[in-house]
Parts: sequence; structure tokens; C-alpha cells
Amino acid sequence: MECKIAVIRGDGIGPEIIDAAIGCLDAIAQRFGHTFNYNFPLMGGVAIDSTGVPLPQETIDACLNSDAVLLGAVGGPKWDNLAGHLRPEKGLLSLRSAMGLYANVRPAVLYEQLKNDSPLKPAVTKKGINMVFVRELTGGIYFGQRGYRNGKFGHEAFDTEVYSIVEIERIAKIAFDIAMSRKKKLISVDKANVLDSSRLWRATVSRVAEGYPEVELSHMLVDNCAMQLVKDPSQFDVVLCPNMFGDILSDEAAMLTGSIGLLPSSSLGATKLGLYEPIHGSAPDIAGKDAANPIATILAAAMMLSSSFELAKETAAVEKAINTILAKGYRTVDIYSGSGKKVTCSKMGELIALEILNS
Repeated sequence: MECKIAVIRGDGIGPEIIDAAIGCLDAIAQRFGHTFNYNFPLMGGVAIDSTGVPLPQETIDACLNSDAVLLGAVGGPKWDNLAGHLRPEKGLLSLRSAMGLYANVRPAVLYEQLKNDSPLKPAVTKKGINMVFVRELTGGIYFGQRGYRNGKFGHEAFDTEVYSIVEIERIAKIAFDIAMSRKKKLISVDKANVLDSSRLWRATVSRVAEGYPEVELSHMLVDNCAMQLVKDPSQFDVVLCPNMFGDILSDEAAMLTGSIGLLPSSSLGATKLGLYEPIHGSAPDIAGKDAANPIATILAAAMMLSSSFELAKETAAVEKAINTILAKGYRTVDIYSGSGKKVTCSKMGELIALEILNS
């Protein structure tokens, strides 16, 4: 197979973790006889410095003309004082919109080798953590009407939560399809006891469920979900969330696994053209120190192999290599607890790539 991959290195640790992921993709290509052609468009702070905007049109065109997009991370304090429409994060939101991506899929898995790194008690972690968050990506309060006005107490700001039936239906179908490939269990999160938008969300998800009679659907209020994730995360399999709730809850779930540096995500739409990235940020405090954990980005590349290219064996080879390297005791600093072998970002990438080739 020959594939075109747009690779956005981004800011902070982005170039370091991307290099590790590319090394693993090259190992996959060598072992399985594929050709991955990379191009490197600019987005985020580095694009602002070079072009004056966080998402140049050239980058949009390059991504739309590729088979998939792999992203490191964007943002940093250097650009924090810019106007909202010029901040690096605006580039990411605009790219998702340009690519028609409305579903963010975030797995949260606690590796057996890292159970002691979870902040949860052993009595909880022994049950295991293996869930997938499906977060609506282009609607809700992040995209509703917003602004400033004179209110009851003077000057105020407002953001509006808005969802249409179409937006809810399409994200729900992706969640139910994922549930069908797993344990056929789906929890939909909302705030239906307070919000009209959540009442529409719950009613629409329930209606979509009628087309998936094998899937067990339950509804959970967002505050209860936050508590249950800490109390017993093993009860969750596929979790469907509106945009803001999914943003917050998936980060909570990430920390339950021991490190945010372990978890990937994919942003999907109606086609196989997806955007794949780690869920963490650009970590400017450790940028250039070769100290980042590249595993989340390598797993994001594995999600790309699975979702955009439908390469199941290759995906499994990446996941197996990561498990093997962790089992051998290799750890980046974020998951190093005093035992094992502490390695740099680049060394971890090299170890996983060699394991892919040699296993």
C-alpha cells in the first residue's frame, strides 16, 4: 500500500514525538512492504511565526490532499497573548472544520505493566481500565454564539450551547458502531436534568439506539460520570459525550491510566480522512530536552493505520511492540517510578521501532 500522510510537527515537544512516531511508521513500512509518503505543512505557533496565521491555506490544501493527517501538538506561552482568532489552538479547530471532522475518539487503557502508576487504589485498578470516549467535536458550547454584552450585573460574557438532531445522530452512530466492535455497551453522558440541549441529546441518542438492538445503552449525568470514573472505571466501555463534557472527562480518564503521555486520539468524519494526535499538549517546559513520552503519538499513528488505512495486522504490531517494551521495563520520565530503565523520548521511539522490525 502507498499512502500520503500530512505530518504537522507543531510546537513544543511536537517535533520530538512526531519523529518517534515516524520512526515506527517507517518500521511498519519496511516490515509489511508499504510506502508512506510524508509532507510537512505548518500549523500552530510555528505557522504564526512564519506566515502570520495559525493555519495557512497551504496547510489545509495539503491535509485535504492526503490520506491522513498526523499531528504532534500546538501552542505555548509565546503566543498566549494573541487575539483568539490568531492563537495556535484556533488553527486546530479550523483544520478540524475544514476536514469535516466531527467525532473525536479517545481510548483510555491502563497497561498491566503500569498499574502501580495509576493514582487509583490497587483494589480499583485490579479490575482494569479499557474504555473509549467518543466526543462530539464541532458543536456545543465551543461553537455556539458567543460574545460580550451588558447584563444584569454590568459587563458580562456569554457562550451558548447549541446542538441539532443531525449533529447528535451522526456522532451517536459512530459511538454505536464502535460499541458493536467491543463489548456492546454504551454510556451516553449529558446534563438532561438541567439543559434543554442535553434533553435533546438524550432523546436523539435513545432513538439512534433503536437501530442497534444488541448494544446496551444507559444514560449518565456528567457529574455522576466524573465520580464513577474515579470510583470504578472498569464499568465503562464506550462513553459518548457532547463536546465540552467529553473534553473534560476524557482528560480525567487519561490521568487514571498513569500518564497523559500514553493516550492517543483520532478525529473522524464521514470519510476515511482522519486526523490523529496525542491528547496531551505541547509541554513547552520540556521541549528540546528529549524528555517527552512518545507513546501516545505512536499509538495515534497506530489508530491511523487502523481507521484510515484499515491495516489491522500493522496496528496490532505497533501495539504489541509497545507492550513488549514496557514489559522489558523501559520508561520515559513521566512513567518512571524509580525502578526499570529510564530512557529519553528518542530512545523510546527507537526501541519500539526495533521491536516492530524484529518481533
